[in-house]
Order: sequence, then C-alpha cells, then structure tokens
Amino acid sequence: MFKIGKNLNDGTQGFRFRLFNRDGLYRKRSTKSRYGMTHGDTTLGLHFGKRSLYIENKQTVRHFWNFPAV
Repeated sequence: MFKIGKNLNDGTQGFRFRLFNRDGLYRKRSTKSRYGMTHGDTTLGLHFGKRSLYIENKQTVRHFWNFPAV
C-alpha cells in the first residue's frame, strides 16, 4: 500500500492510498460510528466503528476528485 499526497482535510484523520492499481482512502472519524458495508457509484466502503476504508470501483461512474496519478 502506498500513501498518496497529504492527509485528509475534512475534519477526520486519514489518508489516500493506492493498492494494486486501485485508489482508496482510509479515515478515522472523531464522533460518528458506522458498521457494515456500503456500495456507491464510486466506492465500496467497509466500516468498522470509527474507522472506514473506501476502495474505488474498477469501472466508476464518477472518479475521486483531484486524486493524483502515480
């Protein structure tokens, strides 16, 4: 896993990454807890309490905004 760019700036702790040519992000929330799995137009989200892992779909309707190419 390779960390890309700076840390997130949306009030959470986390970072963006690239793993096996797939973009994603990891975040640790400060207040809200989530559990389970979500699937949207752009990502698959895996939620473990205050920690979430988002992995971009292979064929997306929308791509991550401003995600630097490596």
